[in-house]
Amino acid sequence: MKFTAAQIAEILDGEIEGNPEVEVSELAKIEEGGEGSLTFLSNPKYTSYIYSTQASIAIVNSDFKAEEPITTTLIKVKDAYKAFSTLLEYYNQIKLNKQGIEQPSFLSDSAKFGENIYIGAFAYIGEDVKIGDNVKLYPNVYVGDNVEIGDNVIVFPGVKIYSETIIGNNCVIHSGAIVGADGFGFSPGEDGKYSKVPQIGNVIIEDNVDIGAGTTIDRATLGSTIIREGVKLDNQIQIAHNVEIGSNTAIAAQTGIAGSTKIGKNCLIGGQVGIVGHLQIGDRVKIQAQAGIGRNVKDDEMLQGSPAFGYGDFNKSYVHFKNLPKTIDTLNQLEKKIKNGI
Repeated sequence: MKFTAAQIAEILDGEIEGNPEVEVSELAKIEEGGEGSLTFLSNPKYTSYIYSTQASIAIVNSDFKAEEPITTTLIKVKDAYKAFSTLLEYYNQIKLNKQGIEQPSFLSDSAKFGENIYIGAFAYIGEDVKIGDNVKLYPNVYVGDNVEIGDNVIVFPGVKIYSETIIGNNCVIHSGAIVGADGFGFSPGEDGKYSKVPQIGNVIIEDNVDIGAGTTIDRATLGSTIIREGVKLDNQIQIAHNVEIGSNTAIAAQTGIAGSTKIGKNCLIGGQVGIVGHLQIGDRVKIQAQAGIGRNVKDDEMLQGSPAFGYGDFNKSYVHFKNLPKTIDTLNQLEKKIKNGI
């Protein structure tokens, strides 16, 4: 699909400098752009490339002033990075704009569907499922009984959504994610064997949530595991039963959150963080990668280490830790001098 500079400028409310009829059909980095490609410049670090790029169109900030001749057609906007992101979203919507029901697939007679839906081949839709408008379920998606899915939801191939799950509007769930599997509930007996504790709760995912590939979210033992509005989850995250994650919290890959822990709003959690169960994590908390959290955390704390402690204290301690061999040598030398009466 091709777009002219004039069409792009209209979408972005931008001003053209150059040929309004030049066409592009692909997106590229500014240093790699070729004829027929669209790129952008927002970071001053890459300014030199604007004079050498072969891209046909470049989006730049409105205050950009060329200091050398430029062959590329420019589209000037208030914020080049934001404008390019808008364009990527627009492009993605066009690319993913599928409709209809492919065969073979199974749709229960009791399921209810909104308008403009897409259901890919080999999908399974269970009993009493409710699916909203503009929903896209890609091939091999499983949707269990009594699931509710809101409007404008995209579920990529191979996702498994267990029964009773509720998903809000404008959510994206990437391939291989599993939502609503049993929580890890077992009771030890006197004979040393474990008995299964039934997991009869569900998962609730509110609006505008993104769930990365391979992430798993367990259903609650009782009640609900809740992912609040605007949460962003990276790939391969484990969220246990009865966890609650507050709105607009972002969590990086391979983090594990044990059962019944409550995480506040607007938190940032790095990769490979481990959080034990039944904790209260406050709002706006920042946890560095590979930290181990074993205590309740107050609002606005920044933590690092395992077990984690204050970010500033960790950095001060790490300076001493790196110098520990020298410190030990010094102490050994002082000990020898004391023993020798020097």
